[in-house]
Amino acid sequence: SCREQPIFSTRAHVFQIDPATKRNWIPASKHALTVSYFYDATRNVYRIISVGGTKAIINSTITPNMTFTKTSQKFGQWADSRANTVYGLGFASEQHLSQFAEKFQEVKEAARLAREKSQDKTELTNPALSITSHQVLPSPIISSNGPGEDKLFRSQSADVEITTEKERLKKMLSEGSVSEVQWEAEFFSLQDNNNKLVAALHEANANVDQWKKQLAAYQEETETLRQRVAELESQGAHDSSSENNKEDLSQTLEELEILIKAKDEEIQMLKSQKCGRWEAEGEREETLQKLQELEACNAELERRLHLAEQTLAETLAEREKIQNEVTKVAEIMDVKIFELSEIRQGLAKLVES
Repeated sequence: SCREQPIFSTRAHVFQIDPATKRNWIPASKHALTVSYFYDATRNVYRIISVGGTKAIINSTITPNMTFTKTSQKFGQWADSRANTVYGLGFASEQHLSQFAEKFQEVKEAARLAREKSQDKTELTNPALSITSHQVLPSPIISSNGPGEDKLFRSQSADVEITTEKERLKKMLSEGSVSEVQWEAEFFSLQDNNNKLVAALHEANANVDQWKKQLAAYQEETETLRQRVAELESQGAHDSSSENNKEDLSQTLEELEILIKAKDEEIQMLKSQKCGRWEAEGEREETLQKLQELEACNAELERRLHLAEQTLAETLAEREKIQNEVTKVAEIMDVKIFELSEIRQGLAKLVES
């Protein structure tokens, strides 16, 4: 506005502290901006103002309790409690940073004197000239090209001076003299990315150690399952011999059944012939004895048949149990092999990244 006059200007990359983390810097613009000290004669206050396009990037009223801190050779910062933020400036050279810091101290002292005089209700005729006692020029504008190109500020020709300043700064940008400031900004971003990468690396290393332990456990369990399968296969080979025995038993059972059937037919035939042979007592006794022998033989054959059937049932049950166990172990091995392949793929991806 007309009541405010710039007393110092320079170029710098503007940053603001991240409100979420209160640690990282957020760039306010992609390029360097003009940062100026302004004095409001009506309200008797000093402000730091920087405009990007149509938006005020910095609008900070300087108070006596503010402090400008140099955090590196080309970077400085100050906190503004009214704006509830921290501003950071990245300069093209250490000389520009020193000039801005010195001007900050002068304006801060002037603000203190202005507050004291305001409290004492003393009128200040020209506060802009009372910033320092040794200042020769009342309101110089210092460009970012250095103190060798200082210019007197004339309120009547402010637009001409600002236009000249913009042309000179555009030329400086075209010559690439602000690349160091850009590197300064990139340094903060790279530093933050580096911290994130270090944290991610530690986490990845911890995951790798855990996966290695899990892989070793899976390998051990897989080896145990392989041994179990080998045992079951050997047992299966033994069962093949049992299968041959079972076939022999089945054949023997069939023969016994045929023999029992023949003996039953013979008994029936003897019983039918028994009535016609009562006349010969000797033949009768012989027939009875033979009949008893046949019955005893039949009972023995039936006992052997029962034992054979019981042995066959036990053999079939044992074989079915072994087959179920082999199937279960095969399914477990398939699951473990699938998990092992997924772990190997995860390790391969981690190694590639």
